[in-house]
Amino acid sequence: MSLNIAVIGAGAMGGAIGTRLLETGQALQVFDLDAQRVADLVALGARAAPSAAMAAAASDYVITSLNSPAIVEAAVFGPAGVAAGARPGTLVIDMSSIDPEATRAMAARAAEAGLRWVDSPLSGGAPKALIGELTLMAGGAAEDVAEAHAVLRHVASNYTHMGPVGAGQTTKLINQVLCGLGFLAVAEATKLALDAGVEAAKVPVALRGGRADSAILQEYMPRFATRDYRRTGRIDNMVKDLEGAHDLARRTHTAMPLTALCLEIHRMLTAAGLGGEDQAALMEFFTGARGPME
Repeated sequence: MSLNIAVIGAGAMGGAIGTRLLETGQALQVFDLDAQRVADLVALGARAAPSAAMAAAASDYVITSLNSPAIVEAAVFGPAGVAAGARPGTLVIDMSSIDPEATRAMAARAAEAGLRWVDSPLSGGAPKALIGELTLMAGGAAEDVAEAHAVLRHVASNYTHMGPVGAGQTTKLINQVLCGLGFLAVAEATKLALDAGVEAAKVPVALRGGRADSAILQEYMPRFATRDYRRTGRIDNMVKDLEGAHDLARRTHTAMPLTALCLEIHRMLTAAGLGGEDQAALMEFFTGARGPME
């Protein structure tokens, strides 16, 4: 039996999530300010909604996939937003990567409007969404997180309840610290391999299964070596997430010197005009030589 789901935000991630839900037979309402993004999902079988409110009114579950707390707030609580159309008890699943404090505030506001809230940010990006293998970290009441799994099982192979509302977003910030440092370490190691005359593409093969192995090593060292900058993510999105981790560390009095350095390198590349490029463009920090960018 198909589920009635609204997707609010049909960008790179929302579009991939929507595509996967349609492929698994779900009934999808979609709203985005970008008409072309909506049209892409309509071509696959979704129904276009004229507003977030009307998308929510026709759905039992609402997925938001947006870039900032302000955009999520506007989409849910603004004029013609989700809260204006959703039936009481509707479950909002926010798959955006945003600040835990903002998440808790919006969840409280949603409860006042009769809505339930689960924060379920993701790891794996659009490629994993399209094959149903996202890693999701969820925050919310246990019964709501369990119910959200009825929707999210179609896009995720790893789904973990981390605690109350906001715990998912906190875990995502931890994930981004590990990823940001991992990308930087692999880029630096790639440069050393190239300078030392070692065939960089063979390094991941040689290290597979050892302690230094990782998904980032396997995917990105060959890309760093050839300056393959095809987009699967954005440097400026990593800036946003690392800034969120930095803010959380300040509130928890946690020393994070490596994260601070990683953030500044990402900021430097963004200031140099590379914010819209994939993480593979971190190689520019070490080489300064522009590779092919799409």
